[in-house]
Amino acid sequence: QVPLVDSGGELVQPGGSLKLSCAASGNFFSLSSMGWYRRSPGNEREVVATITSEGRPNYVSSLKDRFTISRDNAKKMVYLQMNNLKPEDTAVYYCHDFTLGSWGQGTQVTVSS
Repeated sequence: QVPLVDSGGELVQPGGSLKLSCAASGNFFSLSSMGWYRRSPGNEREVVATITSEGRPNYVSSLKDRFTISRDNAKKMVYLQMNNLKPEDTAVYYCHDFTLGSWGQGTQVTVSS
């Protein structure tokens, strides 16, 4: 598996914004569908957003108004812009390569005042 490196998570106040980054290193990144998942305490890991190799995004309906997934194939990066964060967004966020089956190590997002 090709490693993915997640970053960008931190403590943020409710209503704030964060942009998560996922750095890939495979030679065929541009051919992979990618996604962001999250796991909050006591819950299963759940999908947040996905993006096809062509750049078409798809979102969990409850998050589509606040989250935006994007990718830069030249830089082998995937991003998750999160706006108007809420305490219930607190979770470890993971990047996933659907084609290769790789996972990032996770980055902690904590939304709290």
